[in-house]
Amino acid sequence: MMFLHALGNGTLPDEDLHQDKKQCTKIERIGIGAKAIYLNGFFLDRAYYIPFSQVRRIYKRVALSKGGYTGKGLFASIPYLVVEYDHSSEKQVQFRYEQLVDAALEEIGARFPPIPLHSEEAERRLREAEEAEAKRYKKNLSPQARHTIACLNKAELRLEARPELYRALTKAARTKRMVGYTNPFYRHLFYLILLASAAALFFGLYLYRERPNFSTCFVLFGFAAIFLSIALRVRPTGRRNKEEAELDWVRAVKDMEIYLTAGSEAQGTGPQGEGNPSFPLPPQYAHPFSLRRMIRVIREGRAESSDEALAVLKKDLQALNSSVEVSQRDYDEVVAIKPMFLCMDYR
Repeated sequence: MMFLHALGNGTLPDEDLHQDKKQCTKIERIGIGAKAIYLNGFFLDRAYYIPFSQVRRIYKRVALSKGGYTGKGLFASIPYLVVEYDHSSEKQVQFRYEQLVDAALEEIGARFPPIPLHSEEAERRLREAEEAEAKRYKKNLSPQARHTIACLNKAELRLEARPELYRALTKAARTKRMVGYTNPFYRHLFYLILLASAAALFFGLYLYRERPNFSTCFVLFGFAAIFLSIALRVRPTGRRNKEEAELDWVRAVKDMEIYLTAGSEAQGTGPQGEGNPSFPLPPQYAHPFSLRRMIRVIREGRAESSDEALAVLKKDLQALNSSVEVSQRDYDEVVAIKPMFLCMDYR
């Protein structure tokens, strides 16, 4: 196909390739088809493809952040999706947001389970972390602790039935935190740059009318366009607006609460407090990662009930900062759930 080139030794027939690319799942600049993964070029999206038969592993890489690949820190800056293929080749694709990389990996994992989703180094670290974690677990748990773990596992299955709800919570919490810490200076900068754009435009029109000089007017119109483009990038849009971010967060929490309450009523129980008696977490913290970390807390013997495990989880998250060394698994979990706890001030 024109403008579509194979990477590596594997290729697909043009007819199959055309149909596969047409039906692929698009996530930002890549596409996930039934037979190949489509990656971006320098100018064109999905300009290259690699048949899944040639893919060795696909994983996330985070650059310019200690948290991404050294195990230190909690914040990422430039996320990549890395595809290893053939024997020793790799292609990496930059994404704007890390959650889009996670979404792509989740889609690939669901459709192609045999493909490893971690680098070899990450797999080694995960094995070491699991072995160290297993040594911390208590061998003989109390009946209450075992019952709590069973309830938490059931709660996780319940959340996994509606993944869009907890993903919306994470997204809304991240946006709320980001907007909350945006410097108000940008609002004033927007108006200042917009004023400069208008001034350049009107001055160019004035010169064109009084002293026609195409080159000078062209330069001024160019400056006006540049200033306008810059202003549009820093303008206080709905996505960057604090009120809008707060509404998105409240809406995400409410949707989760409705889902959990509906589930409890179907089981013959009603709402109680912030959540409901059949679910061990308040709706604002309802995420599988929260439940998994609570299970680990109980297995380590630091809690027995879900309330105690939640209290320990809050303390653990509060203790984490950019100087704390964490594993890749912990990093992925913390960046997903800590914004939710920060939005609620750990209440």
